[in-house]
Amino acid sequence: MLSRLGALLQEAVGAREPSIDLLQAFVEHWKGITHYYIESTDENTPAKKTDIPWRLKQMLDILVYEEQQQVAVGEAGPCLEYLLQHKILETLCTLGKAEYPPGMRQQVFQFFSKVLAQVQHPLLHYLSVHRPVQKLLRLGGTAPGSVTEKEEVQFTTVLCSKIQQDPQLLAYILEGKKIVGRKKACREPTPLPKDTASHRDKDCSHDGAPARPQLDGEPCGAQALNSHMPAETEELDGGTAESNLITSLLGLCQSKKSRVALKAQENLLLLVSVASPAAATYLVQSSPCCPAIVQHLCQLYRSIPVFLDPADIAALEGISWRLPSAPSDEASFPGKEALAAFLGWFDYCDHLITEAHTVVADALAKAVAEKFFMETLQPQLLHVSEQSILTSTALLTAMLRQLRSPALLQEAVAFLLGTDRQPEAPGTTPMPCPLTSSGTVTTSLMSIQPREISIATLRLFEELLQKPHEGIIHSLVLRNLEGRPYVAWGSPEPESYEDTLDLEEDPYFTDSFLDSGFQPRAKPRLAPATSYDGKTAVTEIVNSFLCLVPEEAKTSAFLEETGYDTYVHDAYGLFQECSSRVASWGWPLTPTPLDPHEPERPFFEGHFLRVLFDRMSRILDQPYSLNLQVTSVLSRLALFPHPHIHEYLLDPYISLAPGCRSLFSVLVRVIGDLMQRIQRVPQFPGKLLLVRKQLTGQAPGEQLDHQTLLQGVVVLEEFCKELAAIAFVKFPPHDPRQNLSPAPEGQV
Repeated sequence: MLSRLGALLQEAVGAREPSIDLLQAFVEHWKGITHYYIESTDENTPAKKTDIPWRLKQMLDILVYEEQQQVAVGEAGPCLEYLLQHKILETLCTLGKAEYPPGMRQQVFQFFSKVLAQVQHPLLHYLSVHRPVQKLLRLGGTAPGSVTEKEEVQFTTVLCSKIQQDPQLLAYILEGKKIVGRKKACREPTPLPKDTASHRDKDCSHDGAPARPQLDGEPCGAQALNSHMPAETEELDGGTAESNLITSLLGLCQSKKSRVALKAQENLLLLVSVASPAAATYLVQSSPCCPAIVQHLCQLYRSIPVFLDPADIAALEGISWRLPSAPSDEASFPGKEALAAFLGWFDYCDHLITEAHTVVADALAKAVAEKFFMETLQPQLLHVSEQSILTSTALLTAMLRQLRSPALLQEAVAFLLGTDRQPEAPGTTPMPCPLTSSGTVTTSLMSIQPREISIATLRLFEELLQKPHEGIIHSLVLRNLEGRPYVAWGSPEPESYEDTLDLEEDPYFTDSFLDSGFQPRAKPRLAPATSYDGKTAVTEIVNSFLCLVPEEAKTSAFLEETGYDTYVHDAYGLFQECSSRVASWGWPLTPTPLDPHEPERPFFEGHFLRVLFDRMSRILDQPYSLNLQVTSVLSRLALFPHPHIHEYLLDPYISLAPGCRSLFSVLVRVIGDLMQRIQRVPQFPGKLLLVRKQLTGQAPGEQLDHQTLLQGVVVLEEFCKELAAIAFVKFPPHDPRQNLSPAPEGQV
């Protein structure tokens, strides 16, 4: 039997006989498959050991050859007509569902994939094609680790490729309308897209005559197969389409086989980037795409152990959706695999939103905000457990570090900081809700939290300040500096600062501070040009910070360490990076002129700066790690090239309004406190030098009296040098209006 049919096909193809011989061979092969189910008695023989795979391959070869011989482009040949009319794909789908003989489902997936990929005639518009395609999708992705995963991902790859070529096919593949039970004759085809309206559903004979009306799913030889096939108790095309191309792809994305998972993710990415607005809208409104993607993100987040060390989370870098599993190394820790899986999927969501059609990107970003940020993450950030807060804050920082898509960044900023752009009111505490003027994490920063939580929160904000979103710096700082209410009313805009406020006139200087023996250094010599667009000469600013810490509290000069020049080099690179990031935001070059006609309003620095200043004022009493993080965030803020930020954080000579404080005034008060404490610490210079050596690894880390104070002094000295360097690079020496160059330590 097999040799006779093989010879018939070989003769038909080799001799290029009329197409009717091809049709005869095609029919014979199909009947050979159906006869197997009538004649076979061994239900355990694997499909690959029968003649079914060979016959399916012959049928495919005939379809491809027939199409190559077609004179009229776009017309279906007799064999293809037979495939469509007799609903062969329907029958194959049923055989695949029954998994009889064993391994038949793999054969069906392969045949569908090859037919759709190799036959150029548009097939997916036909009812007798896209309906079994939908059914076959429902057969796959039912359980992770399925033996057909490889064939399933090949099948979805073909479908996504076809949809990319014709986005209007998306509705045909994803539609959830119950079309199976309509029992329509072939002259009542499924409605087609506009550009394919000429393609009638050709479940009719190729000569144009209507075929015998059949019930949907009744193929040639169906009666003979009925005794061997299980009855379908339920139509696979449900009204809600709980399982379709999207859910199949998402199931494959979770495969333990990395190649299968990666290919499924690439297919899903291809699907959401379809160019047609109508297709993108259909994907959002009529498919489970966005909710299913975010649901998996939430599941992965919940699988992360709550006991993870924030330091381990911060150290796990380079997680990509293309390589979600971090390489095995000695730095492995419990929970690392779950953490890497979550960060990999978050990176994939971010990539999807970046590449997707705008309609899909916005919908997916909002779904992440609602289902993940609000419903899943926020309760952890507000949890009573310190460990839960630490883990969730560190995870949020890691997510921000790899976040790139503008749409998702916008949602993250709204979640963290809210949407209010009005100045914050003093004396009010925002509610712990991201829809208020300050968001959840801002609220947690407003009070003095335990050290570890404060450090984790400050790391989060340092990461946030590096994102390319104007709303971040505006919400945290700029909205409270608008109109410059921190400047004393009635103070003229100075042309020269020789006669401006002396340190003794600073409202934060006290008599006890001056009586402690600390005397401010004489004012440094002014540069020839003492103003820069109404600003204090950079020479004065730099010297003010370099000379702020008294000589008896300095130790860097006694060690062979990098000094102020190195800070200048580092600050220059960071400032260039920051300036490039904000270049498109349209910031002014000079401060807003004071308007005497504007009604006076009390100045409030805002909750963010208030906590930073409060932390800075405690630098002599706080742990070393916390001091490093506070100064790091303040340095990031000082780098922003907005004139109000520069004036408020880096100009020591502004005339502050009554009751206001600036960064410099906070530092001055810390120095005053330091000078009083120095007198109560025996052998202060020697102990301070020893602590500095300990911090740099040049001395054993033995515990000393007043160690927290001494470490705070070291941080204070370095922070003042860093601020001086930032002030210097923000007014570069190559400016034609200035003739400045880096100077020796402690002097400009």
